[in-house]
Amino acid sequence: MKILAHNNNSVVNINYHLIWCPKYRRKVLVDGVDERLKSVLRDIALELGCSVQSMEVMSDHVHVFLKGTPTLPVHLIVKNLKARSSKILREEFPHLKSQLNTLWTRSYYCETIGCISEETIRKYIENQKNV
Repeated sequence: MKILAHNNNSVVNINYHLIWCPKYRRKVLVDGVDERLKSVLRDIALELGCSVQSMEVMSDHVHVFLKGTPTLPVHLIVKNLKARSSKILREEFPHLKSQLNTLWTRSYYCETIGCISEETIRKYIENQKNV
């Protein structure tokens, strides 16, 4: 079932599957960093008017299935998620500063969800740790 976002001017169903990784694909998203990252990303998304539908943090990359808003382009969503999470995590986990001069790579992958069902994407992300 699709949950549509409504306002006075539009009805939208904007969904993104986002993937990004730490600099040099280092396996630093472990030992509590992964769980804290999930919490931080959910909070940032809510502040942006978005909602995380599903998420999995692997040791060397992140998958996020996010419902977006038509007023915020995806590059700004990703920029905020990565920049703000990096600042928070590097303050709370000082070992990240010594391991990497910056937490995230500049790149990311984004796929809009439409032809593939939301349920398929959710199952894919939730089963990432089982692969």
